[in-house]
Amino acid sequence: MASIVVIALVLILDLLAFVLAIGAERRRSMAYVNVDDVGRAYCVYSTNASTWYGVGALSLLLAGQALAMGASRCFCCGRALSPGRWRAFSGVCFVICWLTFVIAELCLLAGSVRNAYHTKYSGYFINGPPHCHMLRKGVFAAGAAFTFLTALFTELHYIFYAKARSTAAATPPIIHGGGIGMTRI
Repeated sequence: MASIVVIALVLILDLLAFVLAIGAERRRSMAYVNVDDVGRAYCVYSTNASTWYGVGALSLLLAGQALAMGASRCFCCGRALSPGRWRAFSGVCFVICWLTFVIAELCLLAGSVRNAYHTKYSGYFINGPPHCHMLRKGVFAAGAAFTFLTALFTELHYIFYAKARSTAAATPPIIHGGGIGMTRI
């Protein structure tokens, strides 16, 4: 049977990562153009909290994935699983959870890096107001969506892996007195 402690810890870590990713989307840096004392236009940015929310979500998602993969021995280490539907379901969920994990990590990392990038005097060398670089809307939201999918498929992978492992641990029944008789012809 699957360990309730592992399931609960992975779920808590992934849900916290999801909440932080949503918070990062809500707190993206916004910019406006201001003029300094000399008359040069420059960009002023709002809070930089979403960068740290994104990094926190990225770290928590990584910790949850590491915990789940460590508990399931990353599906390839340890004793063999019995063939059947639980091993097949576990294998499919394993591939999908890694795919969604990589996409979520890339979205969160790219969003955090791009949100931390601020321009100040880009209008100093060109005519006209400066172009203030901002993170596009939806990068952290995509990271949050893939974080949720990662949580879902990681939990399913672990549950199916535990069922396949418990099935493999059970010894097959021995039929006493039965079987194929081998006689001389």
